[in-house]
Amino acid sequence: MATKVEQTTNEVLHFIGNFGASEKPKPIDNKRKLLRRQSTVRDLRWNVKISGFAQKTHNPIRAIVDGLTIVPNPEKKMIALSIGDPTTFGNLLPANEILDAMKKVIDDKNFNGYAPSVGFIEAREAVAEYSAHQGVIKEISAKDVILCSGCSCALDLCIAAIANEGQNILIPKPGFSIYRTLAEGFGIECRSYNLIPEQGWEIDLDHLEELIDENTAAIIVTNPSNPCGSVFSKQHILDILEIAERHYVPIIADEIYEHFVFPGNEYFSMASLSKNVPILSCGGTTKRFLVPGWRLGWIIVHDRHGAFSEVRQGLLNLSARILGPNSLVQGALPAILKNTPQKFYDELVETLQNHANIAYSMLKEIPGLTPIMPQGAMYMMVLLDMKNFPEFHDELDFVQSLVAEQSVFCLPGKCFDIDDFIRIVLTVPKEMIIEACERIQEFCENHYRPPKIDEEIDDLATNFIKITDF
Repeated sequence: MATKVEQTTNEVLHFIGNFGASEKPKPIDNKRKLLRRQSTVRDLRWNVKISGFAQKTHNPIRAIVDGLTIVPNPEKKMIALSIGDPTTFGNLLPANEILDAMKKVIDDKNFNGYAPSVGFIEAREAVAEYSAHQGVIKEISAKDVILCSGCSCALDLCIAAIANEGQNILIPKPGFSIYRTLAEGFGIECRSYNLIPEQGWEIDLDHLEELIDENTAAIIVTNPSNPCGSVFSKQHILDILEIAERHYVPIIADEIYEHFVFPGNEYFSMASLSKNVPILSCGGTTKRFLVPGWRLGWIIVHDRHGAFSEVRQGLLNLSARILGPNSLVQGALPAILKNTPQKFYDELVETLQNHANIAYSMLKEIPGLTPIMPQGAMYMMVLLDMKNFPEFHDELDFVQSLVAEQSVFCLPGKCFDIDDFIRIVLTVPKEMIIEACERIQEFCENHYRPPKIDEEIDDLATNFIKITDF
């Protein structure tokens, strides 16, 4: 009779496919043979493929800039009017209250662990209270707020939660390229609606409406605008909402520059004017508080008629993928939002407006350039009359040559899906703005070639002869 140990051994061997201790090696050998047979299904060499998602994801700005030949003039210090980071040159610094809030959190040692994926309740309550100034029609609370790793992460979650592969979203042209970067990886089509420069970059509402179909999942509205610096009027926002309501299309509102509004202009959030259109509003600390590297953004769910009940759950699900933003910044957020003095905000906006006035007044006097005065944000778009710069094929050539001769780098309009424009940033120091504009003037004077009057007369005469001969 087999002992208890032998019985147990036999039972285990039987369970794994062995029917006797004497045949113990067989299942191992058979398993190895099976694995060897299965391996022939795969290509027996290292050949790791890129995922479809990664392959479809690209950044248009990165692709365009990487394709440029950026070689500065070694005799002139580089002035980068291209970087959308207000901290780059050290002239714009966060308020002491912002830094003190972070120092206190570090010293307290209470926020070194993980936070809930949607953010600490205290931080979300602070965002809800901070956003109440917008006079939103429906009161919001912490449950309507999701904290994210920067505003770009907020936009990413919104697009992923609201649109499926094969659907489309509507984005501004010119507009921030991140929308396309975030959407196309998911197989979501981006349709660009036109902004009208002659009307302060307002949306071409007829064109916007033409793009809407049964597969349109959302309209992205950027206000104030990057790259245009425009601030929409109350009536224009109501007109946008009317179109969205008529077609039952929700809006993703990129409002990261909500407080960068120059005196004389008034800002209205989308949610403050929306009675029926559900809005996902994206904001954060990046720009107004001058701490972009702290990566703290948020989504505020402004639901209407329960339209976002499923989307709200989707945002909760997606937030679990990255487990929320930096916990230290979350811990400091209530104090940052409450204690930062209004004087800090006002002085920052005043500085940006002064820089905009300087750049506009200088650039408008340069033949071949037409700057469009911004109403807010921290950018200015400048139209190039390319027919007066015949040696350059397009604004890409113009930008490359400007760097090579004058060491001034502006982003070409193609980075924002528009031709014949360049974008400059207004956050650089005042003296640098002045020097950059002087260098741009010198460059344009060296390359400006308006059509000669004699040539125009010859062309008119030739055309007249052709007409009379006919």
